[in-house]
Amino acid sequence: MSLSPRRLTLRPRALGAAIALVLGGIAAPVAHAQSLQELYQKAHGYDANYLSARASLDAAQYRYDQARGTRLPQVGLGVTAGRQTSSTPEASTQTANSSSLSATVSGSQTIFNRANDVTISQAAKAVDAYRADLETAEQDLILRVSQAYFDVLAAQDNLATARASLAAISEQVASAKRSFEVGTATITDTREAQARYDLARFTQIQSENDLTTKRILLDQTVGQANVVPKQIALPIVLPPLAPANVDDWVTRADAEHPLIRRARTALDIARLDTDKARAANLPTVALNASYARGRSDVAGTAKTGVPLPPSASFNYNTPSTVSQIGVTLNVPLFAGYQIQNRIKETLVLEDKSTNDLEAARRSVAQATRTLYYGVGSFAAQVSALEAAESSSKLALEATQLGFKVGVRVNIDVLNAQAQLYTTQAQLAKARYDTIMAGLRLRQASGRLTPDDVASVDALLLR
Repeated sequence: MSLSPRRLTLRPRALGAAIALVLGGIAAPVAHAQSLQELYQKAHGYDANYLSARASLDAAQYRYDQARGTRLPQVGLGVTAGRQTSSTPEASTQTANSSSLSATVSGSQTIFNRANDVTISQAAKAVDAYRADLETAEQDLILRVSQAYFDVLAAQDNLATARASLAAISEQVASAKRSFEVGTATITDTREAQARYDLARFTQIQSENDLTTKRILLDQTVGQANVVPKQIALPIVLPPLAPANVDDWVTRADAEHPLIRRARTALDIARLDTDKARAANLPTVALNASYARGRSDVAGTAKTGVPLPPSASFNYNTPSTVSQIGVTLNVPLFAGYQIQNRIKETLVLEDKSTNDLEAARRSVAQATRTLYYGVGSFAAQVSALEAAESSSKLALEATQLGFKVGVRVNIDVLNAQAQLYTTQAQLAKARYDTIMAGLRLRQASGRLTPDDVASVDALLLR
């Protein structure tokens, strides 16, 4: 995976014996730690946003299959049964009971219907649109899991630094008290050290709470409790960006980014909407056929003259078979200007979709350029902080030596310690930010895939 514009060697931090003890407590569960790849796979089957996008894609595929059904024959079966009683209250009286039963199989096949053809094309485009949405959701999931993962690691580093700082300041407080007792230091040194100690305790409590919060967020993101991420393996080497030209990143983003593909698909659908509106002016042709079989039974009495002759009865049944086949042509003549106004509406919506596409392209290009240069900035920050860490260590050692020989005071030592620990915390965060910047750049250019998770995983402890 490409993350930085030049080769970076990130050296391990040397915090001394106090820090080693603190880190030993934090790193104890590493044997049960989980990699970024493992947690991403868990989140893949848990995250509601991703699962929603996948369900939307499945539904779009079924809608496409429904639309294709308009090109296939439509067949139906109808059964009719009835009974009727009739009488004639006249001089000549007739009473009859009749029953009928018939079954009809009918079918139709569209020969020409431009509107149906356009609907099928729109449904196919909709599948492409939802597929782009699924890619966007997957990229967003990768970023959220990775960010939560490295936020926990950064919080752990901050807590380790806070504990190490508290331990070092505690020693300095004890030293200041001993010096005051023997008369080699003033009460001011003791109070300054105590003030730094109290502030360090506050920082440690704040760091502990921040770590708890970050762990809760990571657990919620991946759907698992008590997640322990693996530490970064130090030293690490990050490969250079490829391609090295920002314009190449922008060009590829314009062709591959799912948001741009989604906007292009929306424009295609809008154009098809115009075709569909115009198709309302065209005739439709369909082939129709039916086959029916039935039977009628009639029974009753007939009487002529009153009171003679006597009544006569009758009973007969009539079977029937009917089949037909034909072609139906429907030609629209006038629809109250609905078709014309619908066409005007779809043309305006085409213009809207065109502008939406241009806005998406500009947004993606801007984000890609910004993140490209951001990766270089984070890489430079890591290099600068590595140099600052080395300088801060040397400065602390010199200040401690000066304090021992009496040319530096206690507050100088405290300031040097604070500078070192602050630099080390910033360095740790800058490393994580550099990795995340590389992932965001790939997402901005439409290149982020699950393979990039595996690439980041290679940077972690085994």
